[in-house]
Amino acid sequence: MLHSDDVALFLAVLDHGSFSAAARALRRVPSAVSMGIAQLEAELALQLFDRSGREPRPTAAARSLEPQARLLAAQLKALEVQALALTQGLEERLTLAIAPELLSGPWSQPLAALAQSHPSLEVEVLAAPQADALAMLHSGRAQLALVFERPSIDGREGFQEVATETLVAVMAADHPVLVAAGGRLREQHLIDTRQIVVAGRDPAQRDPRIVFARHTWRTDNALAALSLLTAGVGWGWLPRPFVQPHVAAGALVEIPFENLSNRLDLWVDVVWSKERPLGLGARQVVEALRRKRQDEGGASCDAR
Repeated sequence: MLHSDDVALFLAVLDHGSFSAAARALRRVPSAVSMGIAQLEAELALQLFDRSGREPRPTAAARSLEPQARLLAAQLKALEVQALALTQGLEERLTLAIAPELLSGPWSQPLAALAQSHPSLEVEVLAAPQADALAMLHSGRAQLALVFERPSIDGREGFQEVATETLVAVMAADHPVLVAAGGRLREQHLIDTRQIVVAGRDPAQRDPRIVFARHTWRTDNALAALSLLTAGVGWGWLPRPFVQPHVAAGALVEIPFENLSNRLDLWVDVVWSKERPLGLGARQVVEALRRKRQDEGGASCDAR
């Protein structure tokens, strides 16, 4: 009879390529992994790994069983999460990671309600670039993340749309590129002019919806980006409510374009990890954000 440990052992060897590497990942000794695989092969009456070379190679039988094994592992994980969720109450601490561009968004009222209903709950609000906020979520450092919609869906994440945000391209009113172009730019000006990007700490991460320019400066702080923009260092995308006072004061302009619209409308999502059950406080915040969006008359999709 197969056990969950058998499935985990089988997949660990497949994923790590050797008994020794699988042993390190599982925090076991290599001999225990080798013996466990041998016992599994005996129980199934199948050879799962060819041991004739330096490292074990999966046989055709192993590759045939792999999809079902991965499905079973996912189902076992879901069962564990569900069982834990049934017994989990209020968290000791709730951490919400927020993309810095969204710090003026619709998150404080749900937390105020949470403070009233659970005054003993410790709450932590961290501002982090979107990629970093999601990394904190998946590592377990944060339970919720408030971020812009992602270019693709990550199967590890559940999310609820809670708002929309309009980003506008802005630059200093006296920026030389704007002056030389007579006040109206085209997309080539964006490509050729330095762009100030609010992004995570990994320079390899690049969102093609937002990063246009060949030459970029990066910061993980929206206020730092705003300071660079008003200093005339380049142009950048920022939320319209965030830059509106500076536009009204004449320090910045929403860049006028000849051939495209200056706005980028993005959904704002509250995101959680499907690999960990949400505590009572996190569930309350998600539901409050969902209701707030609904009360404002916006289309709301079911949490996924």
